[in-house]
Amino acid sequence: MSDFVTLHEVGPRDGLQNEARIIPVAQKVALIDTLAQSGLKHIEIGSFVSPKWVPQMADTAEVLGKVAPAPVQFAVLVPNMRGWEGFLGAARVDVDYQVAVFISASEGFSQSNLNCSVKESIARLAPVLNAARAEGIATRGYVSCVSDCPFDGPTDPAQVADTVGKLRDLGAMPISLGDTLGRATPDRISAMLEAVLNVAPAAELAGHYHDTGGRALENIRVSLALGLRDFDSAVGGLGGCPYAPNAPGNVATEAVLAMLTAYGYETGVDAGIIAKAAKMAEDMRR
Repeated sequence: MSDFVTLHEVGPRDGLQNEARIIPVAQKVALIDTLAQSGLKHIEIGSFVSPKWVPQMADTAEVLGKVAPAPVQFAVLVPNMRGWEGFLGAARVDVDYQVAVFISASEGFSQSNLNCSVKESIARLAPVLNAARAEGIATRGYVSCVSDCPFDGPTDPAQVADTVGKLRDLGAMPISLGDTLGRATPDRISAMLEAVLNVAPAAELAGHYHDTGGRALENIRVSLALGLRDFDSAVGGLGGCPYAPNAPGNVATEAVLAMLTAYGYETGVDAGIIAKAAKMAEDMRR
């Protein structure tokens, strides 16, 4: 397995979506443009979701129109065909995009977040994925609540594997596995990954670990040991999920970068520029 680890920066979307203060477009764009200079190759910059439920992302189309072209794949979350039409109307020919879709591994979270069952949510994504592929746009899947659900409690690893398998039945795509509440322990992440690795190869899996419980870096280490080389992180530790109470705090990009460097992994990411972006993220919270 290669010693190169890919970081997917999610601060501008997953990080900022839960901020109480609406962040001006100019500040979002400045943060994205700075991150794009760091050597990161994947940056999640917005979502085409209902502004009623996630008002912080209501300006995503405007953000897409103002970010500077860069050798980066910009990801946007697209939950349904209405979101797809919004994305298609805002997409530019000079930018490389990735369309991300999301489901939950738990029924309780799916009902709360998406107002439907896990099975129904997967069926809803098929038209989005088909449309993206028809346009030649890369796709990525997010599976949330892979260790705990705020409504159902601990998530069975077999249930996570089944959900990942059903999502990949819609078409091969990389899958990000989300510890949405940040309660996971290394042992539980290992058990979950061992189950998921029966339905998807390590090369197509990413760890998305919140640091609410302070164990995200440990969870990344056990994931590395099981072959994962892709991880989501948010500069400055921005974020959380608006549908998961008391679950703030994606693992900070700068912390992940420091740990990976200390362990001898290559990332191609400039720690100095990430530190600059982390200061920008900190200022946004004031």
